[in-house]
Formats: sequence, structure tokens, C-alpha cells
Amino acid sequence: MDQQTKAALKQDKFVSTTTEGIEWAGEHRRSMIVNGAIALGVILVVVIAGAIYNHRSEKASAAFGEAMQVYETPLAPESQSDSSSGKTYATAEERAKAAGALFQAIADQYGCTSAGRNARYFAGITYIEAGEKQQAEDTLKKVASGWDSDLSGLAKFALAQIYHNGGRDAEAIEIYTKLTKKPSATVPAGLAQLQLADLYQSEGKTDQAKAIYATLKQDDPKSVAGQMAAEKLNPEATSPTGQGQ
Repeated sequence: MDQQTKAALKQDKFVSTTTEGIEWAGEHRRSMIVNGAIALGVILVVVIAGAIYNHRSEKASAAFGEAMQVYETPLAPESQSDSSSGKTYATAEERAKAAGALFQAIADQYGCTSAGRNARYFAGITYIEAGEKQQAEDTLKKVASGWDSDLSGLAKFALAQIYHNGGRDAEAIEIYTKLTKKPSATVPAGLAQLQLADLYQSEGKTDQAKAIYATLKQDDPKSVAGQMAAEKLNPEATSPTGQGQ
């Protein structure tokens, strides 16, 4: 087969392929346009949703900062209030109620944002400080059941303290045990074990408490939890009279 014939065949094949492609594109043109429009629509939705989320996150963060300012306001009698520095609070309970209302509003409006989730946790804490135990428990349970492991751990830890203070030690023990088995960055296993041991100690179950202290001391002697456990086992060693012996 000479070169001219080969070139002709290649050209015929190219023309045939191109023609088939054009025909396929023509037949599927509507489908391609629809699919392209859908893809573009999805991209636009994602971009718009991202912009809205960022805008809401910024507003939530600003509101959270304002709520924290209230929460950290120094206590002072109203007679000593300095009008130039803003409102002051005479009691921690009064301040907690003021800050708590702001935190709860942020959580309700911006609950899907990071600041909103943090606000819900602080709302639970301020409910405790304000003496509103049921609201505190209900709010912290919502945080504890969330996907954010760090906030969930903190909320569970606070719930355990609520239960212990309310005479519901069995529920507190269950939480501390779970936190020990599944710790988080905010509530390490050692901290949960220390609290569990202290709870046993308060119940007069000294053998169970000492067993936990001994385990902490042996397994992680250089950690804060291990050192605190050692002090619990031998308090005389850190007392003023014991230091000189």
C-alpha cells in the first residue's frame, strides 16, 4: 500500500470519527446542556452557602466576644460602678444570668457555627453559676450529644459535677468511667480518673479511691494527674510539717 493510499485512509478515518462525534454531540446536546447547568448550579449553591456560612460565623464570633466580655466583667458593688468602663455586677449570679442570656441567644441563632456551639456550652456553665440547675442540665446534654468531641467532653464533665452535687453519684460515676475510656483533648483520662477517685473518697469508699490513685501514680508518674494522685496517697509528704522530715 503506497503512502498516498495510507494518507487517504487516515483522512477518511479522521473524517468518519469527527462526523460520528459531531452526530453524538448533536444527539446528546440537550443532555450535556442540562448536566452542565446542574453542575454550575451545584457550584453556585456551594459558593453561596459558603459565603453565607462565613458571614454568619463572623457575626457569631463577634457576638460571642461581646458575651465573653460580660462573663469576664469584674464584680463590684453598684455604688462603685464606673460609668466610663460600662456596667458592673454585684454578684456572680447576676453576672452569670446576664452573660447566659447572651450565650443562649447566640446558640439559638448561630448553633451551626463554631462560636454558636461554644456559646451553648457557656450557656450551660452560666446556668450552673446562676443556680438554674435544670436549664444547665438540659443545655449541657445537648452539647454532650454533639459531634465536637472536645466540647462534648467538657459538657459531660460538667454534667458529672452537677450529678454529684445533686446526690446522683451513680450517674456521675458512669460519666467519669466513660470519659476515662474515651478521653478527649479537653478532658484527658487522668482528669476523669482523679474526679472519680475523689467522688469515691467523698462516699467513704477509700479502697476504690486509693486503687485509682495508685494506678495513676504507677502508670503516669510525671503527669499532673499522676503527681496529684501521689499527693492524695501521701498527703503528709507535701504538708508543711512533712517537708522537713
